[in-house]
Amino acid sequence: MTTVAPDEKKGAGPTPDKHVSEQEARAVAEAAREKEWKAPSFVKELFNGRLHLELLHPWPEINEAELARAEPWLEKLEQFLKENVDGDAIDRDSKVPDHVVQGLKELGCFGIKIPTEYGGLGFSQTVYNRAISMVASLDGSVATLLSAHQSIGVPTPLKLFGTEEQKKEYFPRLAKGEISAFALTEVSVGSDPARMETTATLTEDGEAYILNGEKLWCTNGTVADIIVVMAKTGERKISAFIVEMAWPGVEVAHRCHFMGLKGIENGLLRFHNVRVPKGNLLGGEGRGLKLALTTLNTGRLTIPATCAAAGKRCLQAAREFSQSRVQWGLPVGKHDAVAQMLGSIACNTFAMDALQEIATLMADKGGFDIRLEAALSKMWNTEAGWIIVDDCLQIRSGKGYETADSLKARGEEPIPVERMLRDFRINRIFEGSSEIMRLFIAREAVDTHLKVAGALVDPRAGYGQKLPAFIKTALYYAWWYPTRWVGWGWWPRYGEFGKLAKHLRFVNRRTRKLARMLFYAILRHGPRLEKRQKVLGRLVEASAELFAMAAVCCKAQSLKTSKSPEERAQGATAIALADGFCRSARRRIKDRLHGIFHNDDVAIYQLAQHVIADELKWVEEGGVVRL
Repeated sequence: MTTVAPDEKKGAGPTPDKHVSEQEARAVAEAAREKEWKAPSFVKELFNGRLHLELLHPWPEINEAELARAEPWLEKLEQFLKENVDGDAIDRDSKVPDHVVQGLKELGCFGIKIPTEYGGLGFSQTVYNRAISMVASLDGSVATLLSAHQSIGVPTPLKLFGTEEQKKEYFPRLAKGEISAFALTEVSVGSDPARMETTATLTEDGEAYILNGEKLWCTNGTVADIIVVMAKTGERKISAFIVEMAWPGVEVAHRCHFMGLKGIENGLLRFHNVRVPKGNLLGGEGRGLKLALTTLNTGRLTIPATCAAAGKRCLQAAREFSQSRVQWGLPVGKHDAVAQMLGSIACNTFAMDALQEIATLMADKGGFDIRLEAALSKMWNTEAGWIIVDDCLQIRSGKGYETADSLKARGEEPIPVERMLRDFRINRIFEGSSEIMRLFIAREAVDTHLKVAGALVDPRAGYGQKLPAFIKTALYYAWWYPTRWVGWGWWPRYGEFGKLAKHLRFVNRRTRKLARMLFYAILRHGPRLEKRQKVLGRLVEASAELFAMAAVCCKAQSLKTSKSPEERAQGATAIALADGFCRSARRRIKDRLHGIFHNDDVAIYQLAQHVIADELKWVEEGGVVRL
């Protein structure tokens, strides 16, 4: 999918880039896609109208041996964080103190997932997420330092694409605490890599590349030692390079400052004729974008985990206030307006935790294609989490809006909800904005239909291609469409789930309806569907809610039937949380599916065209100082 607006009239909208056509941009993005599905995907099957609950149930378990090895280390990390990390001071000073960074290095926090043979701790994604979530519960800037280093920085692409020589050279240094970063974004380039201007030109002797260009919003870039840089090595070839910041020609041009995460080291980097040895080409020439997308498939898993951690902190803060604050003779949590928000925070926090946990456990277990699970959990958790933080602030009212320093100065408990709100907002933009996530997921959602009927709508296909495609398509949908109404096992009982069985039956029915609605949207809009991004977004949002419903039901059931007495004791309330979440999710799903063909998208789009054509500038007048 491309990021072109759903305009149906020629000539509207901004002038496209003269150097890169829409077709060229699409071709670059499409070439980087992983086109085959070699392992099962729960979400992929949702879009095909099939609920494969066996991919979620029984709930996967973390390796007991690893957990036993990890617990003592996690306890040491928790103690260090309590004694050394002051989130309010970091926010105030816009700096993570050197002693905090050094302490994290000594604990091995920069090599959590790096294999032990290279000097790392060798832990799984699950343990890594627990560690980063602990850090994030105190301060987002420190969590971002570690996450940008390991989730998308050098360690992950090196592990996935590096040669043995590259791993021996860089893994030990990274595990000891040399900081890494990932440099992709440019001033005019976000999610459209075809417009990338940074270049890497092979020298005449073929021994090195000469790197020129600049990268923006490179997290950790201002303090990094080793980074991955994406650059063009040909007309449509994007490659990845391991670059050391100490090399001649590498310049930190500016440290960026933001609304939240005041302590992150994010900057503008410039490269002036930087000589990069050919041996530092990562993954082969022309494979850079595929490397970036593959890295993000697992790298995105950290953000849903930290969002769940934020939800837990907000639930605690909102609960304590709801118990202690008395209005009109009752704790505010007894008043319906606050109770509704509090209950919603609890349900959605449980759902966020279930989503991040199942996607992470799938990644650790292996044998799954989690590109859609990771993207959906990132999208859903960041958006649900934003509502949770906002509701938490609303519940705490003035005490939520007041800074922690101010609260402390007048003798109140310094709960930093105001800082949490500022820090959290970036999650809907980090590592793929919510809008880009919807387009990415939608492209994968229509993949089956494009493979079956793509030649019928391809304007480049000739008659010799269209006739066989028509026969193939007719035969496929003669079977596919009726089964999206009835399906196999169309009335599963899900008896073991008890009270939650009705919700799983709803998921089963709506999964088939989701597939039908996607099919109808393809028939109605044809090739123009890719430009109807709001329509695609509703389909994606419905799939996310279905995924979340299935996940919370399976998670609650796993607690109810757990071998652990402590978890079994949580089972009854977990069932209530899952039931509460599913009740609200059902309404959201119905609303999203109804809106696919009953909406105001075209009217709103046309209004936007009046805006960018300067025809509504008069709305901006009156009562403002013109800048």
